[in-house]
Amino acid sequence: MVAEQFYDSVLFHRIIAGFMIQTGDPATKPASDTDSLIDKLNYTIPAEFVPEYFHKRGALAAARFGDTTNPEKRSSSSQFYIVQGRTYTDDELNQIEENLHIQFSEFQRGIYKTIGGTPFLDHNYTVFGEVVKGMEVVDAIASVPTGPSDVPVKDVRILRIVKK
Repeated sequence: MVAEQFYDSVLFHRIIAGFMIQTGDPATKPASDTDSLIDKLNYTIPAEFVPEYFHKRGALAAARFGDTTNPEKRSSSSQFYIVQGRTYTDDELNQIEENLHIQFSEFQRGIYKTIGGTPFLDHNYTVFGEVVKGMEVVDAIASVPTGPSDVPVKDVRILRIVKK
């Protein structure tokens, strides 16, 4: 999708400071072929929960519809979010483990306590990548004013993604 310039000009359409920034909805492109893009993306991808890929700060994860309409937790074909998150205490992590019936590794606990993330999303959304450089940009996007439904007051777009 990067090679086809799919993400060029797509909006960050949902921003929640201290949580995540979301993008990838082709309906937010100013292009005239938006309808054909949406038709091509009328599918989901099976969920993949890999212990080594978790919701630490900077994680890229696939967005999805909620559990009531998507009990299999299938991922969106194009939308994703980048975790900004926050740090957690042992007591908070213990509570999340109890609520979700999961167990964090010592490594994950250490990351969530020092670097931060959104541990309550683990085993619910597919993590597939990580920001390795440029978290200051994520933080800047996360700080923009938002209105109803966490939509930015002013457009924040991906100008262009290039394949390295």
